[in-house]
Amino acid sequence: MKSGTRLTFIFRLFAQFLLLSLLGSHILLATDPTSSPASSNTDTDKLALRDHWTLQSSAKVEARGDVISTAAFVPKGWHEAVVPTTVVAALVKDKTLPDPFFATNLRQFAGETYPVGGNFSNVAMEPDSPYAVSWWYRKQVTVPTSYAGKTAWLNFTGINYSANIWLNGKQIANTKDIAGAWRTYELNVTNALKPGTENILAVQVFAPTENDLAITFVDWNPAPPDKNMGLWREVYLTTTGPVALRYPTVVSKLNLPANDSAQLTVTAQLKNGTDRPVKGKLKGEIENISFEQDVELAAAESKDITLTPDQFPQLTLPNPRLWWPAQMGKPNLYPLKMTFEIGDGVSDQSHTEFGIRQITSEVNATGGRAFHINGKNILIRGGGWTPDMMLREGSQRLHDEFRYVEDMGLNTVRLEGKLETQEFFDIADRDGILVMAGWCCCDFWERWPRWKPQDFEIAQQSLRDQIYRLRSHPSLVMWLNGSDNPPPPDVEQMYLDIEKRLLWPNPIVSSATGKPTSVTGDSGVKMTGPYEYVAPSYWEQDTLQGQPNRKQCNSGGCGGAYGFNTETSMGPAVPPIESIRAMVGKDHLWPIDDVWNYHAGGGEFKTIRVFSDALASRYGKSDNVQDFAEKSQLQTYEGVRAMYEAYSRNKYEATGVIQWMLNNAWPSMIWHLYDYYLRPGGGYFGAKRALEAVHPVYGYDDRSIWLVSSQYVDAKGLKLTTKIYNLDMTEKFSREDSLDAPADSTAKIFTLPAVQGVSPVYFLVLHLTDSTGKLVGSNFYWLSTKPETLNWAKSTWWMTPTDSFADYTALSQLPKVKIKVASRIERMGDESFAHVTLENPDKDLAFFVRLKLNKSVNGEEILPVLWEDNYISLLPGEKREITATYRTSDTGTANPIIAVSGWNVE
Repeated sequence: MKSGTRLTFIFRLFAQFLLLSLLGSHILLATDPTSSPASSNTDTDKLALRDHWTLQSSAKVEARGDVISTAAFVPKGWHEAVVPTTVVAALVKDKTLPDPFFATNLRQFAGETYPVGGNFSNVAMEPDSPYAVSWWYRKQVTVPTSYAGKTAWLNFTGINYSANIWLNGKQIANTKDIAGAWRTYELNVTNALKPGTENILAVQVFAPTENDLAITFVDWNPAPPDKNMGLWREVYLTTTGPVALRYPTVVSKLNLPANDSAQLTVTAQLKNGTDRPVKGKLKGEIENISFEQDVELAAAESKDITLTPDQFPQLTLPNPRLWWPAQMGKPNLYPLKMTFEIGDGVSDQSHTEFGIRQITSEVNATGGRAFHINGKNILIRGGGWTPDMMLREGSQRLHDEFRYVEDMGLNTVRLEGKLETQEFFDIADRDGILVMAGWCCCDFWERWPRWKPQDFEIAQQSLRDQIYRLRSHPSLVMWLNGSDNPPPPDVEQMYLDIEKRLLWPNPIVSSATGKPTSVTGDSGVKMTGPYEYVAPSYWEQDTLQGQPNRKQCNSGGCGGAYGFNTETSMGPAVPPIESIRAMVGKDHLWPIDDVWNYHAGGGEFKTIRVFSDALASRYGKSDNVQDFAEKSQLQTYEGVRAMYEAYSRNKYEATGVIQWMLNNAWPSMIWHLYDYYLRPGGGYFGAKRALEAVHPVYGYDDRSIWLVSSQYVDAKGLKLTTKIYNLDMTEKFSREDSLDAPADSTAKIFTLPAVQGVSPVYFLVLHLTDSTGKLVGSNFYWLSTKPETLNWAKSTWWMTPTDSFADYTALSQLPKVKIKVASRIERMGDESFAHVTLENPDKDLAFFVRLKLNKSVNGEEILPVLWEDNYISLLPGEKREITATYRTSDTGTANPIIAVSGWNVE
């Protein structure tokens, strides 16, 4: 055994010893690194430490923490800050630094010296960076007199990366206690706090190094020069009696498949904040069900208490109201009240909600990981989530983005290492959106051979804290212990032991890749790309059996619609023209230059050249930004639609797909379904079309017509009308089929015959009506007679090249049409609705019509906005009403202006 290998082995043995010690003893130190979720403690004494912080570089402060945390110190010349905030976010907010999201402003920031397109998390800060030194956060707060005589807890729900903490001149924690971006901390400050008077808190924060288990955006976008150092999550004070009650959770097991009863296991953590033993009673209530158990805690002990149906028969609930994802049913929630009583008094209590559901998964016969909720199959169709690049939080934006997710028809959001706020998961629970969570790739989190004993400890404590936080949320569908690589056996087993001990109720996957492990075997998922532009036919031509002469899957070309693809896309997502202007500025609008490329990605994705070359080949070269932006929406619409449709058509040989990505951390030219400005473009409406509940689909691989039902009730008496039109709107084919769509089904209806005399570009129109004649599903394809061929042999992990492109340049020959537009506005409290009627009186097609709501004639677009449909095409004589939903406050008493544009619309 080599010396380096032997040393690593010793480190790992030591780490495992630490883990066993920590999990076996449950002794609560004064700086115990655990936390309470905001919703678990309803004590009215909770005090949010949000406003009126001050912030300064330690390079400008000579005093030590024992002085800074007293009234004797005056923070003269310090920056004002609102927590949570990173250091750079605070400096941007007070305008010390300019807007980092515009053009290349970020590259002008001091310390932003790492290579463009590089992963800053793996690069050391330059010694002269202003963030290579620690920064001070200081807060003065008057604590209520009601805190007297109680146990006081100081909570930090996110510190990046390590810190020393002082309160009223006393150091209450140091960097050995406080280290780890994904750890949460609850500190017992009873002896340091001064109720009824002013208290002063000082936190000295250190940025992560390239050898820390920190936060990375990989190749998604740049990173700020402080590596997001700071108090980036909520800070608050709260009180309890001698014992605190934390992390109440209900784990349910159903009697499948009848679902006529549920066995509930209730667990919570109790923390003795005193230096003496305590006896008490843990009580719980779920509607009309009650239960209780006597508990003894040693001095300063922290212990998980679990109550099972075997002990308490009343925890077997008949005919439960189940929690379902939104598209499967109602996301029902139950109330859970828990208290810990000592004698006749309540030491602590919580009021939370939980969902009764059971999620299972297995690797199916075709090698894909299949998921089941309450015994029913579900095809995972989601997008990859990112927070703001500077980790800024916004409640309204969070709600807006979840509405976009629901509006598109997605059922899942994936968090790669960016484990969101309590509010995020609460919204997901209430809205019935599944969350796929796990660790991130591409930095020290996956450099296991280099971990030291303290890294093992930070990793296990990080997982422990996050599992405690997340396990109570019914929206969590799985946890991934790795991303681009599975952990080595010792680390994977360490993770599994924690997850088992903390009663993680959901499936666990070793990584987001298809790499098997010796501990858990096959993952049942794949991460084989593509991430760069591929032709729409890719998803259906790339089959489970593979393509002739192509390389093995680990070299790429295996992202097609089979199995579970944890991250993939058709590549860049150039936003509409308005977002391009806001992003790059008027001086860089055209041609594409380094400012555009700076807003692409990192690594292999530093430009959008592959996408733009394909665009020029397929739709014709652009000579201005407006033309380029319009064509980009076309290409992205068809590409995103094709991906989701292929996975839907092939269920359950295909078991899941995550579009990379859902959103952006900053204004970007790549990887999103809606852009940073919350402007939906072609990709958004391509996804929305593909994900409608009952949906007719065209197969690019074999010209077949399919019907997919994503709803969980049968649809009978349907009629599918299929028509093909030439460019001049001459009808070349027509067929009607009467059919039924069973719940959660996919069926091939027929294969289009060879149609003679079609124009180089032609149109396929699919209309699906119910038994009353109401339109319930539709699709509109523009197709080329020129074959689009892929070069499978040259596939890489990020793309499969196109050898010959479809030719859509004939679309430029479409005559100009003038459509009729009428609108009416309906206000209903906080929401308003714009009902827009479009009519095409012309004999020619109105192609790819875009609707916008503007605040005034020359005003900004109203965002966010939920369009019932957009980027639509109107046949000759066709008339449609389309509704847009927006916030009433965005226009006040004025009516918005409806702006209509299109490929050939005057």
